[in-house]
Amino acid sequence: HTRARAPHWLATAAAVGALLGASALLEPAGADATQPRETAAVTPGPDADTARYPLDCGPVEAEVVDRAAVDFDGDGRAETVAVVRCAAGIGTPPSGVYVLAHPAREGGRPRVAETLVDPEEGMTVQDLTVRDRTVFARLLGYSSPDVPRCCPDRARDVEWEWRGGKFVLEAAPTARSV
Repeated sequence: HTRARAPHWLATAAAVGALLGASALLEPAGADATQPRETAAVTPGPDADTARYPLDCGPVEAEVVDRAAVDFDGDGRAETVAVVRCAAGIGTPPSGVYVLAHPAREGGRPRVAETLVDPEEGMTVQDLTVRDRTVFARLLGYSSPDVPRCCPDRARDVEWEWRGGKFVLEAAPTARSV
């Protein structure tokens, strides 16, 4: 009995179809048809391009290189997380990561509610992601002042979880090289 015949293929197809149908009907305990928190009906986050950042760029402008929005505090209004640096044109200027809140009064600028990474730390921020109430990023830095500023040689994945009304930093071990 080495050859599969039509009845075997039909039985296999029926079993696979039944399995897929059953899995589509089942859902995890506690699941419901409501939208996830980050896609629920909330006011959009503040416009990161209109905020003023505590960043001294001299004669060049600050530029927003990445952004994400989520309602961290559950008030129905999303906050925006922005990665900002000076628009240097060349090189790798350090980045800042800021959490923006809606303006205190209608028509005002968004306000910086929290600084997660200060540009004074000399780091470059990559791979900004926000899921649920957690901000994820990869920080690139330098092991010494002798390392060219174009070529960071240290990397660390970090996350800031919104917990108890504040951001709590969790960091993975520093990678020896990028």
